[in-house]
Amino acid sequence: MQNIKSHLIKAFASVVCITVVSGFLLGNTSHAKTAKEIDVGVDVSLDRFRKEVKGAEEFLKSAKGVLILPGVIKGGFVFGAEYGEGALRIEGKTVDYYSTAAGSYGFQIGAQKKDIILVFMQDEALNKFRESSGWKVGTDGSVALVDLGAGTSWDTVRIKEPIVGFIFGQKGLMFNLTLEGSKFTKLKK
Repeated sequence: MQNIKSHLIKAFASVVCITVVSGFLLGNTSHAKTAKEIDVGVDVSLDRFRKEVKGAEEFLKSAKGVLILPGVIKGGFVFGAEYGEGALRIEGKTVDYYSTAAGSYGFQIGAQKKDIILVFMQDEALNKFRESSGWKVGTDGSVALVDLGAGTSWDTVRIKEPIVGFIFGQKGLMFNLTLEGSKFTKLKK
């Protein structure tokens, strides 16, 4: 009898968790952003990137393309999910719009908002990304994630990876994060 109660409580908790996370994410995504709204967020995120990361301007000048996803929302309670929309810029101009989505399971509770910037350092990596119908980190390509303090200077001489990623929270670069399993999908805007 005790075992049945335990299973029922776990099942109920799982349903509540899924409902809360879904409501949190769908509440933020039910109002699809316009291209103009995305571009404004992208500009703000890029300005912040330039101010907070020494060497950011060098990365941007050397980049073949830059994917900027401002305000990605992540929430979870055992089960987690995240979603955000952004733009791919080549030579400073928006060429496509993308969404990112990911799910996770494990010890987690809470919510956060973050900006993700992927800097494509090689044409081959950028072309593979743009040609895919849904590009997934860890499956379709890897991202060298820079997660050291914002005071640290990074440059294109020291990092030779095809794709370099930066994740910002409310207080600068975020630590101990991963993009593994994140899927990026082109949007029609």
